Amino acid sequence: MIDIHCHLIPGVDDGPENEEMVLSMGREAMKEGITHIVATPHHRNRAWDNPKASVVKNVELINELFAIENINVIVLPGQEPRIFGEMALPESEEELVTVNETGSYILVEFPTQNVPRYAEQLFFDLQVKGITPIIVHPERNQEIFDHPEVLYNLVKNGALSQITAASLIGKNGKKVKKLTMQMVEHGLTHVLASDSHNTTKRPFYMREAYLELEKSFGGETVYLFQENAELIVDGKMVNREEPNRIREKKFLGIF
Repeated sequence: MIDIHCHLIPGVDDGPENEEMVLSMGREAMKEGITHIVATPHHRNRAWDNPKASVVKNVELINELFAIENINVIVLPGQEPRIFGEMALPESEEELVTVNETGSYILVEFPTQNVPRYAEQLFFDLQVKGITPIIVHPERNQEIFDHPEVLYNLVKNGALSQITAASLIGKNGKKVKKLTMQMVEHGLTHVLASDSHNTTKRPFYMREAYLELEKSFGGETVYLFQENAELIVDGKMVNREEPNRIREKKFLGIF
């Protein structure tokens, strides 16, 4: 099992605070059946900046630490940048980290309340460069929650999206779970990840989420999502279906 979105680097964002917490997360990952974790610290988000050089160095240190402690989980470099208008420009290449440094996929986080109007053009520019944007936890974005058509348009134009294990099993509320399920059903999401920050308040939930996915959509969907995670870290083309619109309903908000 591969987790493409996890906050594993200590002391750099709102993830683990120290090495002991990182080791706890590594041991928990093994229990979940996770073999590979993409470390994705926040970047350009509030006071958090984690450019490429520091991410790569920290990933090396965690792999060394895991080897010493006999934690059989391989950590790969990644990043969770908050969307910004210059992401596709050449000068941003030195700070941004594509998933596993293959140059094929990059995680992109939207602000909680909205999707910037320039997102569509930016995603086009990234794809021209051969980089496919992966929208992280779209089910937790208020504008997408209110207007799923926004996600449909981005996915139809080539973007991917990643749902969170906690959302799929209802840890973020019933309304968010319902929308997450609809995203799977309508071909609007392509991969499952933990977005884990620790082993207490924000653990992995990956095994439980895949069981829920199998219960609701069958083993074929589980296989598709697991294979997509592997294809993403290998920089290969993912499996994707033609997306369909979710009929909008008037919600009272996520939170």
